[in-house]
Amino acid sequence: ANNQKGQLSRPKQFQPLVDSFTLFQNTVQRLDGLNGVEAPFVVVNGEHRFLAAEQLRQLGYSASSILLEPEGRNTAPAVALAAFQSLTGGDDPLLLVLAADHVIQDVGVFYSAVTGSVDSAEQGSLVTFGVTPSRAETGYGYIKAGSGEGSLPRPVGAFVEKPDHTTAESYVASGEYYWNAGMFLFRASVYLQELKTYRPDIYTACEKAAATQVSDLDFTRIDQKAFLACPSESIDYAVMENTTKAMVTPLDAGWSDIGSWAGLSDVLPADEYNNQIHGDVISLDSNNCMFRSDDKLLACIGLDNLIVVNTDDAVLIADKRRSQDIKQLVERLQQQDRKEALSHRKVFRPWGFYDTVDYGNRFQVKHLVVNPGASLSCQKHYHRAEHWVVVTGTARVTRGEETFLVAENESVFIPAGEIHQLANPGKLPLHLIEIQSGGYLGEDDITRFTEPGGGQ
Repeated sequence: ANNQKGQLSRPKQFQPLVDSFTLFQNTVQRLDGLNGVEAPFVVVNGEHRFLAAEQLRQLGYSASSILLEPEGRNTAPAVALAAFQSLTGGDDPLLLVLAADHVIQDVGVFYSAVTGSVDSAEQGSLVTFGVTPSRAETGYGYIKAGSGEGSLPRPVGAFVEKPDHTTAESYVASGEYYWNAGMFLFRASVYLQELKTYRPDIYTACEKAAATQVSDLDFTRIDQKAFLACPSESIDYAVMENTTKAMVTPLDAGWSDIGSWAGLSDVLPADEYNNQIHGDVISLDSNNCMFRSDDKLLACIGLDNLIVVNTDDAVLIADKRRSQDIKQLVERLQQQDRKEALSHRKVFRPWGFYDTVDYGNRFQVKHLVVNPGASLSCQKHYHRAEHWVVVTGTARVTRGEETFLVAENESVFIPAGEIHQLANPGKLPLHLIEIQSGGYLGEDDITRFTEPGGGQ
């Protein structure tokens, strides 16, 4: 789940773009059909730890296998951290390295490609999976397969950069080139040895970072100073383009990395008018469009070749032919310091999440969901008061020196400057409405204490 854009609060791998599950959850569930695969090990930017943990929990997995990167350093260091971690138990397992934001439509073909590559990986090869190209794509790098037709995987002849359109057409016509999808299978020790050979600086930095680990809730933190000294590099540049052990297994399984809204349109089913529709949408006399609404009704009349996306935060309307230009729109938002470029209404925390329902001058309304047995930190605010209304469940509230229960349809007031704590002692999620009022409502107006009495 390694992500290089740590400033984004909810990148695409944590979004339900294709079905009711997120791309990350689909990647995890895809492993269930592979024999002998252990629970997934996740390397993720520290800013996204609660998202990853919550989405694993929804699938019934523990978050104890999440390792946090202080900052993204590209894929070579991320895989190195996973490799070092996998060796701590004394084993030397095969690592199946997958990005968290890919779509694979034919899972059976994916399984066959992986199982067919196990013997080669066990014998010391670094296997990459090359996607059989369906078009002359200029947005991907390519892998040229070497000699050895009839046997899988085949030796890698060369890794090549993103080509121009004419070159891409020649690659596809030759039948010898595959899209570089960034998926790998190899033994942990073999990858580390090759990394040590070709990029000892990355190897040493990751070894030092992984040597010092601290448990934080369900997560594992590494030595921040050591890791920040690590160069940023992809696994292709650091290892795969240098090693003599690279092999490629062709993969024709309906793969996509969903690099744009138009790319998402390619993998979604369409109605009789070639519209992809998700959510509460009514379409009249519209063709070749993607309509998506995450909350309210989206009504569309007489549209053609458009992308219309309605979320809690914003509405996007774009010509499909200009979908790649959306990144310019994001850059404009960032230049204007618009919060929509960085964060969403729904924010995940170790205890659950909150959704900002409404806000204005001197007030803010949030919907809080506290997981069973979880609690918020003991804290106080100098500039705001809070009023909690329990909707479902029972809250255990500490306010100053008193602790008491608040049941459904009951409320409690927390004055500004009062030490307080909220917990869910029940076995079901606690839902409540929090109404904040005051002169300053920023998230940084908070002082935390280790215990309800106010001790630091």
